[in-house]
Amino acid sequence: MEIDDREIVAAIRDNPEKGFSLLMKKYIEPVYWHIRRLVVSHADAQDAAQETFVRAFRSFGNFRDGSLRSWIYRIATNEALRFLSGRRSGRCEISDAFGLFADEYVDYSDLESVKLQQAILSLPHKQQLAFNLRYYDGMDYTEIAKVTGSTAVNVKVNYHLAKNKIIKYIKTHD
Repeated sequence: MEIDDREIVAAIRDNPEKGFSLLMKKYIEPVYWHIRRLVVSHADAQDAAQETFVRAFRSFGNFRDGSLRSWIYRIATNEALRFLSGRRSGRCEISDAFGLFADEYVDYSDLESVKLQQAILSLPHKQQLAFNLRYYDGMDYTEIAKVTGSTAVNVKVNYHLAKNKIIKYIKTHD
């Protein structure tokens, strides 16, 4: 049975240790993969995910009743972007990352999957976020706007730009 966000919020308010245990139980994996799609490296994604939950714990007093998922994803997005801004180029090519990890994230024998990941990594961060949150996490435009601090209209534009660029990238890299 899935843990309801309202139960998590109530638990955090009543017993922070237990509440954050529930928060992590529900969100550690989706937050990790959200960050991982942006920073690529497993170790970097683990570090950013851990920092996400530390920041969430420290700033829970600032949480206003709303979507817990949007709130935790916004913190995770900021952590991933903070990490990326520390990189010289701000991007990690998938071929560079290949030497950093080997796991189920990308099946390197599946060329279409590799092309998709390369196409996503070639996008500007706003477009990457819109695409990843919609495509992988199934969020609607309004929720993505809350996560990214944007508007639903801007998110929709970024998503469609991303989708079109990905299609073009894949077609030109056959």
